[in-house]
Amino acid sequence: MNALTYRIALAGLGNVGTSMLTLLQREEHALSQRYGVRLRITGVAELGGCAVDAAGLDLGLLLKTLQARRPVAQLPGIGRPGMAAIELLEHARPDILLEATPVNLKDGQPGLGLVQAALQRGIHVVLANKGPLALAYQELAAMSDLAPGWESAYRRAFDRDTGLPPRPKLRFSACVAGALPTINMGWRDLAGSRILRLEAIFNGTTQSILRAMEAGHSYDSALADAQRRGIAETDPTLDVDGWDAAAKLVIAANAVLGQTTRLADVEVEGIRALGHDAIRQARKNGQRIVLLCLAERREERYRLSVRPTPLPLDHPLARLTPDEMGVVYYTPDVDRLSAASSEPGATPAAAAMLRDLLEIVRSPMNPGHGA
Repeated sequence: MNALTYRIALAGLGNVGTSMLTLLQREEHALSQRYGVRLRITGVAELGGCAVDAAGLDLGLLLKTLQARRPVAQLPGIGRPGMAAIELLEHARPDILLEATPVNLKDGQPGLGLVQAALQRGIHVVLANKGPLALAYQELAAMSDLAPGWESAYRRAFDRDTGLPPRPKLRFSACVAGALPTINMGWRDLAGSRILRLEAIFNGTTQSILRAMEAGHSYDSALADAQRRGIAETDPTLDVDGWDAAAKLVIAANAVLGQTTRLADVEVEGIRALGHDAIRQARKNGQRIVLLCLAERREERYRLSVRPTPLPLDHPLARLTPDEMGVVYYTPDVDRLSAASSEPGATPAAAAMLRDLLEIVRSPMNPGHGA
């Protein structure tokens, strides 16, 4: 099989970005044999600089450099100290941008500007960084293949061979709880169904903390353990105060529920004020407290909230382990459709980026660059 080659730029070399490089190195042969594609990393960016090679970067060298905690910008010949991630769009000339920079829910930068610039240049984008979508979903969708009515119009023009350029694709399943197929279920498996209610556990840090507190550990020790295992950030504010989960709910509301939504539309309550008494009382009542993301249809709109909520023990979300996240959809036709994923680290999010990337390259509208 003659593999098609795609140039890839990766912005962000934290846990998810590093896991992505590991997956691409490990699965290089399988991707070529099974999917007929070669994914050539031509540029990577981290805070402080980039590494660029139009012929393709050595993934083994990159991973060794990251493992040694050395800046990739200092690599001989390919390092670019001081180069901003947005400059990769010119120097790495990617077909697809993988965006995994740190989340910023204040103004979305630098990820938002990078994604906007990529889409403006016709570059496909795969996101793991939820900030740009939580703050500017409608704007980014309008610049991509997710613009309302665009795909059918393009297909008609494509059939007439008018030369209409294809819109860049925008995919982001990793942004809504890593490998959990929240977006894919809503788009594909519930196509044509009217979603009445969405319930989810979208934040792994609070799930881990609540289950540890249920076992008798203090909030502080449970948080410290989550930080030690790499589940929680050094500053866990977004997690424990509910804003990380709220950002994911905003993305799901825009992308799946079709409701224009911003963070201010979500009622948010975190877990900091939750004590052991409430957790013990819930257990006595045959319930388990989770940080529940809820979208409930009220007439023509959904009411959105994130808050600690007791659920009966036989509820799909109450059965999840400390490392799992899950989503439940309710419709008049399917009644209840649920999924769960185990997310003990960053690799599941990288795997979700890879599935999005493969969806893009397997599209008949993306012919690629012959090997």
